[in-house]
Amino acid sequence: MNTDKIRQDIKGLSDGKIFLNNAGSSLMPQVVLDSMINYLHQEEQFGGYEVANRNAELLEQFYDETAKLINCKSSNVAFATSATDAYAKALSSIVFKERDVIITTVDDYISNQIVFISLQKKLNVKVIRTKNLSDNELDLEDLEHLIKEYRPKLVAVTHIPTNSGLIQNVESVGKICRQYDVLYLVDACQSVGQLEVDVEKIGCDFLTATGRKFMRGPRGTGFLYVSDKVLEQNYAPLLLDMRGANWSEFDDYELFKTAKRFEHWEISYASLLGLMEATKYANAVGMQEIENYNRKLSEKLRQNLKNSRFNVWDWGNNLSSIVTFSGPDGDLENIQKVLKENNVFFSVTYKNSALIDFTNKNINGIVRLSPHYFNTVDEIEKVSEILKNSLK
Repeated sequence: MNTDKIRQDIKGLSDGKIFLNNAGSSLMPQVVLDSMINYLHQEEQFGGYEVANRNAELLEQFYDETAKLINCKSSNVAFATSATDAYAKALSSIVFKERDVIITTVDDYISNQIVFISLQKKLNVKVIRTKNLSDNELDLEDLEHLIKEYRPKLVAVTHIPTNSGLIQNVESVGKICRQYDVLYLVDACQSVGQLEVDVEKIGCDFLTATGRKFMRGPRGTGFLYVSDKVLEQNYAPLLLDMRGANWSEFDDYELFKTAKRFEHWEISYASLLGLMEATKYANAVGMQEIENYNRKLSEKLRQNLKNSRFNVWDWGNNLSSIVTFSGPDGDLENIQKVLKENNVFFSVTYKNSALIDFTNKNINGIVRLSPHYFNTVDEIEKVSEILKNSLK
């Protein structure tokens, strides 16, 4: 992996910033922006219909590149405008009835938790959360016990929570779900693009992701993976349009065969093309190379922060490229001030976005740094030194 060449492909690094907010919204490679601008220029000249027809084969590469990224077939991939859009469409394809059960975790993403609570309020669906072990890993025995007891309609797990570096054991969850034939939904919003994600190994029925984070694509993009089993059982979003089905009779329709049935007919093809180029870029670099390099950066940063007496709040045995911390006295304000003064890009998460996790940790918020494969070890050392000096 040629980090120097990768950095040359990013105009956003030319002003000397240290960009460590890839878990929020990363920096696009130049080829992503160029492809989108070129496509929009074509639309300016010829209109959207004509340009879509002229670029039909190129646009189809989105499905091929995404399939390569997560180890599936192109027919299992649907474009989405965000991970939340993909997640909502997956959920809407499941016919929930009163007293159906959803099993999730205490570390599931805030928007997922809210939509589960919404289903609970509107449809009287029961939401149950699995326990965590003392080391913060998922209690798989508890999960299996809950599945046996409640026979849930769905198990849903966030691969990497937005508020913590924890990587949840989604593959072991998948084995249990397959054993008991339970639908399984994985939110891979923070994992796709920063580490290898293999849907065959995970064994999920649905998987959702965004383009703007570690994938380094444009905002307003994402994708949904739908398994063959789910497609063959005719799952489809509640609100279909002509992208998803053929109007076959006055009062009936026939679903199209692929995951594109989860798309809407009107989408931004310039954005889809941008995400295709971002995915193609990641595939070319190699996800195993990216994962290994990211682990090196995050481990270095995490250790440096601990050595400088910061409180690091990433609890678990398998940690990701999201590093969360606060000052020795729980301070966040001074850390933010110092990072801003030194042109370091970061984000902050407060208790309302991670209510259960932060309540258990007895904290009100964290600063989040999320290095990625275009960052350098020198940048990690520089930021570590800046933060260390802020405590003096």
